[in-house]
Amino acid sequence: MDDISGILYAFATLFIILDPLLSVPIFAGMTRGQSPAEIHKQAFIAVAVAGSLMYLFLVFNQVIFDILGLSIPSFQIAGGVLLFLLGIQEALGIELGHSKGHAKSAAGVVIGTPLLCGPGAITTVMLLSKDYGFLIPFIAITLALIATWVILYYSELIQRILGEVVTDIMGKVLGMFLAAIAVNLITSGILTLAGM
Repeated sequence: MDDISGILYAFATLFIILDPLLSVPIFAGMTRGQSPAEIHKQAFIAVAVAGSLMYLFLVFNQVIFDILGLSIPSFQIAGGVLLFLLGIQEALGIELGHSKGHAKSAAGVVIGTPLLCGPGAITTVMLLSKDYGFLIPFIAITLALIATWVILYYSELIQRILGEVVTDIMGKVLGMFLAAIAVNLITSGILTLAGM
């Protein structure tokens, strides 16, 4: 029973951190005009990228940061910068750095990290592994990824139910929230580094 409650707690925590519903309007916007098969492929890529990182940090934890000579605050700052750029793109409806086609083809990677699996998710995985060991976080990650994949897989349907105008507005508003979250991540990372 304790294991089940642990799995449920870890799953709920990870699902909230991943927040795939936040990604729906952004993912739908980035894959607009693509075939259902391509959208489903990008949904799989997003979950695969996020899952790979989460499993990697579940197994190796702090070792990866130590090998690369990195710290969680520096990772926060880097992830924050990427999220800020993504937020600006979504809020203003512009493309930065690459052609529209390239951005669309990379939708799965961008959604996978840093949007789904950013510093918050990685830190959460590391903390859960310290509290519960390996198995419970592993099961929770798997369940959270399955739920996330289902939501992204049906993002086109969700967008259709909400309507393009509502989804577009949501995308722009969430873009501003993303930028604000990014500023918090960057600020937190800088303050932590300054205190180290």
